Amino acid sequence: MTGIDALGVTPAEIVPVLFAENVLFADLVRDADPELPVPTCPGWTMRTLGTHVARGDRWAAAIVATRATEPVDPRTVADGRAPKPVDEFGAWMRGGVAALAEAVDSVGPDTPVWTFTGPKPAAWWLRRRLHEQTVHRADAALATGGSFDIDPAIAADGLSEWLDLLVARTQREEPVLGEGRTIHLHSHDADGLGSAGEWVIRPHGTAISWEHGHEKATVAVRGSVADLFIAMLGRIDPSDPRLEVLGERTVFESFLAATPF
Repeated sequence: MTGIDALGVTPAEIVPVLFAENVLFADLVRDADPELPVPTCPGWTMRTLGTHVARGDRWAAAIVATRATEPVDPRTVADGRAPKPVDEFGAWMRGGVAALAEAVDSVGPDTPVWTFTGPKPAAWWLRRRLHEQTVHRADAALATGGSFDIDPAIAADGLSEWLDLLVARTQREEPVLGEGRTIHLHSHDADGLGSAGEWVIRPHGTAISWEHGHEKATVAVRGSVADLFIAMLGRIDPSDPRLEVLGERTVFESFLAATPF
């Protein structure tokens, strides 16, 4: 099951969204104190946060451009060192997604390349890097005391993409959900998103399966889709007043503890 229908399935549809999110994130980092701590990424500063994302964009671009079938060493990525001058840092952050988009266009979106979930079409990296921008933009917004404003369709797709990644994580010693335990996520934006605004998560061996839908579950979590998104990625606590948790709260808390971003 995938939520990519919220954005569209072609690079022509995803790339403009990726570029727009990258600009928002880069501008937020550029305008902040580079040494400002980022509480949701312990030990990181705003400069560390921006460097992590921009270097990761270039790493993904290198994987695609070389049609890699094995992991690429991030230390070998061209232009991977962040510039020290503050006025150059924002432009450097924006350059990574441009390199990725060019690489996907050059090799073709359907060309298989290495990913940490197994071989995938090159265009897979566009969606992955989009949501690397969105979640870390949330980190930056929380660090600076700002609001995390995001299009509901993008947040919904980010949540779905995260669940897709959890589905792919099959090498676990312990299950992330107990047998018969289910989680229902219900966004306040569901009227505008339709079925893409609700998720049902089930155990599947030591991993999970999920689908869009509405049903009674062991625990239901309600909130805006943006708040559900960042809650699922551990950026706000289950006890946060922006969330309404109904049923067995410990099931939701245990799931979050077992699935860190």
